[in-house]
Amino acid sequence: MIIQLSSSCPPPLRRHPLSCVFALVGALLAGATAPALAAPLLPPVSAFFETPYLGEVTLSPKGSMVAMAIRRDDGTLAIEVRETANPAKGSELARVDNVNVGIADIHWINEKRLGYTLKNLGKNSSTFLDEFAIDVDGSDRRHLISGNWNHDQEAPTGTMIGSRMLTAGHMYVGAVHDGSDDILVVKFLWNNTEIMSESSRLYRLNTRTQRLTPAFEGSQPAAIKDWMTDNDGVPRVVTSKVQGRCTTYYRKPDDTTWTNIDSGQCLELGTLFQPRFFDGSDSLYVNAAHNGYAALYRYNLAAMKLDPEPVVETPGFDFRGAPIIDFDSKRMLGLYLTTDANTTVWFNAALKADQAKIDAALPGINRIICAAHCLASPILLVRRETDRRPSEYVLYTRATGKMVGLGSAHPGILPAQMGERSFHRYKARDGREIPVYVTLPAEKADGPRPAVVLVHGGPAVRGGSWEWDDEAAFLASRGYVVIQPEFRGGAGFGSDHLRAGFRQWGAAMQDDLADAAQWAVKQGWADPARIGIMGASYGGYATLMGLIKDPQLFRVGVAWAGVTDLGLMFTSSSSDATRENLGYSMRTMIGDPDTDAELFRKHSPLQRATELKQPLLLAHGADDRRVPLEHATRFYRAVKSNNPKAELIIYDDEQHGWRKQQTLLDFWKRVETFLDTNLKH
Repeated sequence: MIIQLSSSCPPPLRRHPLSCVFALVGALLAGATAPALAAPLLPPVSAFFETPYLGEVTLSPKGSMVAMAIRRDDGTLAIEVRETANPAKGSELARVDNVNVGIADIHWINEKRLGYTLKNLGKNSSTFLDEFAIDVDGSDRRHLISGNWNHDQEAPTGTMIGSRMLTAGHMYVGAVHDGSDDILVVKFLWNNTEIMSESSRLYRLNTRTQRLTPAFEGSQPAAIKDWMTDNDGVPRVVTSKVQGRCTTYYRKPDDTTWTNIDSGQCLELGTLFQPRFFDGSDSLYVNAAHNGYAALYRYNLAAMKLDPEPVVETPGFDFRGAPIIDFDSKRMLGLYLTTDANTTVWFNAALKADQAKIDAALPGINRIICAAHCLASPILLVRRETDRRPSEYVLYTRATGKMVGLGSAHPGILPAQMGERSFHRYKARDGREIPVYVTLPAEKADGPRPAVVLVHGGPAVRGGSWEWDDEAAFLASRGYVVIQPEFRGGAGFGSDHLRAGFRQWGAAMQDDLADAAQWAVKQGWADPARIGIMGASYGGYATLMGLIKDPQLFRVGVAWAGVTDLGLMFTSSSSDATRENLGYSMRTMIGDPDTDAELFRKHSPLQRATELKQPLLLAHGADDRRVPLEHATRFYRAVKSNNPKAELIIYDDEQHGWRKQQTLLDFWKRVETFLDTNLKH
């Protein structure tokens, strides 16, 4: 069976991001969100970037309850559990009174017991994640894993038994779906010389006794970065990364040895053999190369080879998706997929019919989130997504078709005030097609408008999808055309697209961004005299290089957590870069600091800081280990000597990106003022 998904719409619809199957829904959505005659004031910064009012929504294994994270009016968070038959009836299981502690995850252990993960946002440099378990009646709450490295595992508990709380070197990774009180946790392993862990090992943890037991017997390969279990919770596949090569190993359920089934260069993301999931305990599905893109294949475990044809291919896109598993039958019911937008492919007729009924009632993209025992569950959870509104959650009763809304992640957003988001491809100066998302302001324009090229980080990742993007939506709400290129060197659009960006920092990758801006001008959207560039991490680097390399095009820039010197990426003593990354992946993607000194000088903003004359807003976290603070401070000193319009903000207790709500709100208010002052007029 081959499922082929592609954008094969007739020309008038081709610019819309959804596949043809969604064309009618997209039209309905556009009509439903037409601007009102008298639109209220624009939503404030907080409406976009405050901690969501509703999140981490998840059904219990049998679908009788739904758990969620709720933000109270006073800013504190709580975990609630409600009966799906009567969502008004429920209870609060936990409250988080510290606004600098976030609810990172909620997950069901069984029908009576819930797990949740907290993140201390104010102590990023000294904490991982705290893991808890609690019964749905509020009893038997256990602190399973401490997020504080200073936690004493043998601290007295008032009894003769030492505490069984695990240290911060452990992390929750998944449920076992066998009705027990166990979960799967990973223990990270260090080599005593690097900040980042070198390998890991998988265990089962009983959430009542807090007893830790091996998830499997025997030895394991070195430098494990990823674990995959079958649908019985048994470790079956691991991926190891050594000297730039990613190797996949497989074991039978009761075996104590691992067999090498594939090995390749880790950065060949479009062609690399990548294990994805099990269907039952005997069918392994993997990503593998097909016509220049990653497609989904079944891997024959008996013959130890791929099937001759893919199960799913998505022309123009690498396969990106996840299975929908029924844990009664242990079988796959469907697939979540992302091409230019999200979609669902159902193999089960009943759920396909449910999807059709839900789509008919709710314009947009409706992702059905099944309970673990999906086929037997009377209730489905629906997450509704569009380009003009944040996620909304609905409970759907399968027998009657009744729908009950649970709420929105950001209820202060009015779709009528949000602009349309669309997917396109433009030709770069060398003829390469570059995918791009464009978000337009909601108001009709008499002519071209100010625009921002918003550059994603990574860079070897995919930037986004068609659905709601808070940063793009916010900027568009303020009157800016937002251009988000999926430039070469990024993932998700074929192996050649990825490889074309190797050793092209500041060169062809940078040209793609300038070409995106000029393409938007040709479409009549962007005013050529009012174009800015902004982004974080690699996006911050590209912002600085854009201002230096194309000063006639980019009028202003906003760079946060940005790289400023290519050589410093290899030499900073504060960096968390591993020997593996320094010796292999970074040299492949960026260049060799020993042999490419001139390339590094030419393409390092720090070395050319005196050339940057435009208004610039810089921001950095004081505890950033990925791109240490010295990147920002060195560049600011260099640029400030010749540019009085440069500003640097340093946020304490922030790392590589913003976690604390107060930081997010302060930063985006500053961005709004900066762009309004320097770009809008």
